[in-house]
Amino acid sequence: MSDQTLTSGYDHPHGPVADDFERRIRAREDLILSPLATRSYPALRARPEPACGLRTPFQRDRDRLVHSKAFRRLKHKTQVFVAPSGDHYRTRLTHTLEVTQVSRTVARALALNEDLVEAIGLGHDLGHPPFGHVGEDALDRCLRERFGLAFRHHEQSLRVVDKLERSGQGLNLTEPVRDGILGHSGRAPEPATLEGKIVRLMDRVAYINHDIDDAVRASVLVASDLPAEPIEILGDTGPRRIDTLVHDLVEHSQIAGDIVQSDQVGEAMSKLRAFMFDQVYLGPVATREHAKIHRVIEALFDHFCAHPEEIAASIPPGPLSTRVTDHVAGMTDRYCISQFERLSVPVAFAP
Repeated sequence: MSDQTLTSGYDHPHGPVADDFERRIRAREDLILSPLATRSYPALRARPEPACGLRTPFQRDRDRLVHSKAFRRLKHKTQVFVAPSGDHYRTRLTHTLEVTQVSRTVARALALNEDLVEAIGLGHDLGHPPFGHVGEDALDRCLRERFGLAFRHHEQSLRVVDKLERSGQGLNLTEPVRDGILGHSGRAPEPATLEGKIVRLMDRVAYINHDIDDAVRASVLVASDLPAEPIEILGDTGPRRIDTLVHDLVEHSQIAGDIVQSDQVGEAMSKLRAFMFDQVYLGPVATREHAKIHRVIEALFDHFCAHPEEIAASIPPGPLSTRVTDHVAGMTDRYCISQFERLSVPVAFAP
């Protein structure tokens, strides 16, 4: 079900089930959710809307995100390995689904709001530019050098749902979902809800472990390369590590009334993350492509600054820096490469 094209003034159909839906959901949440959980009602939106009658506000946000164009583009955006030749490497879309799945597990165990966690998880990376974090760094450098501004993917994710989707109308998401999307990155202030804090931590749990799997698949690592101490604590396989991390988080969060890890497990995860940065994210195989990616992003950024008339018509009016950023950040890897080739490679012509 999707209300992607419905306007805020649309009045949903009525009936005995729909008319009693909010009352039943409120009663159910009071019965089964933790006192610390975010309740589904009332819906806090910038533009008030009539209730659906068959979905909670967070479920409606989830549906809007899944039906968005930005969500569909995630399937052609890099997670770690750029344009991999194999079919089994993670993309930004599969990463998003893994984060959402494990976040829901944690929320359910802690009797928190699964629907809120799901919506935040599905929307958290919508603002990622092509080529993963290398593309983010390249776009950030372009903005700093030309305009004295900065680029952060978590801020762009919020801009996507607020300003870019629905031809500039935005998705009109609820405030807790918007807060969780903005706060999912370690560079941002913590989210205001426990559900947002879950996604923030599970994002890290997911990418560390599935990136190890992809690095082994790409022969960048072998299992014996992994640091012994963190592996001894967390587990020697991806499923075991995730199981350890999730159980540790749930048990300690239940006691603390907050989203926390034990010191031992949190430190082991930090050491494993540091290893991944040294050996994979900033290692020799990945960095061989970094200069190429920077060259592609910089060329496109400079071109669209010089030729703003070529920016997609779907990009809303605004300062040149913002319009160029919206255009480039929204590209998939393959579209970005095709645009670079269009500018750089001569077109064959008949004599």
